[in-house]
Amino acid sequence: MANTYLNERKTEMTQQAARSFPAGRIILLVAAVLAALSVGFAISRGQGPELERGATPAAGSSIADLEQATVDKPEDAKAWQALGLAYFSESKFEEAAVAYEKAVAIDSSQAILWSALGEARVMASERDPMPDKAVEAFEKAIAIDPNDPRARYFLAVQKDLGGNHAGAISDWLALLEDTPTDAPWRNDLIRTIEQVGKINDIDVADRLAAAGAQSPQVPTAARPIPGPTRQDLAAASSIPPGEQREMAEGMVSRLEERLKGEPANVDGWVMLMRSRMTLEQPAKARKALDDAIAANPAKADYLKEQAAMLGIR
Repeated sequence: MANTYLNERKTEMTQQAARSFPAGRIILLVAAVLAALSVGFAISRGQGPELERGATPAAGSSIADLEQATVDKPEDAKAWQALGLAYFSESKFEEAAVAYEKAVAIDSSQAILWSALGEARVMASERDPMPDKAVEAFEKAIAIDPNDPRARYFLAVQKDLGGNHAGAISDWLALLEDTPTDAPWRNDLIRTIEQVGKINDIDVADRLAAAGAQSPQVPTAARPIPGPTRQDLAAASSIPPGEQREMAEGMVSRLEERLKGEPANVDGWVMLMRSRMTLEQPAKARKALDDAIAANPAKADYLKEQAAMLGIR
């Protein structure tokens, strides 16, 4: 999430990397690694309707296949939704936003399409961590379904970015109360509430308990990495591009280290793979996949499917 939450390049490779980490976007990447977007991504993957409506691409479906599907059926919102999901999973956020825009133009009645569009617009934004167009999409999602978890989550992010930290925490706590105990994002949501509370000197322990939550009891090596302080965030836009990337790489490395103590955290492995691909490190992404499968052989098919959607070969 955005609150817990690129010197010139000398080679083409580093220039490409820089475009992945313009000022403002680094905050989102950091947040993703440290739990912010792990919640959003888990919500995206865990929302039943998206799966039930057949929007998730079949394993092995390529981007070209999904693009062709939208050519064959240009008025099929599900085809655009599946393409948007695939683009997003490969960190092609601008393309994902365009696909979701097509989907909502065809079918504007689905909250999940609007909240997916909002998240894609957040990730596609180069400088504004919560663009107005993203907020607009989240608000449309909420108007259709007040319980849409992704929209609720990111609208709370908007409050936090605006300085209303207590209001954001209250909204996340309300979301937590409505979150099933087996939801894949639940523990990360709890950690986010704790982290934002700590950064802003807001005691959340009693309210977490009242919401039926207990902090996950995990070994020290597996505990969430402390997020950047408010001073860190304020200074982020002034950090030279190369240093921002170095910061991001360091946090991804710490996530990798954390997974050594929490090897059964399948969502964490997916986050690591996605982060490595975002950093344009396909070999390291492939190693993360291999390590994840070795630690979770029963989840091999799921991990391979997620890796394929991320473009890991």
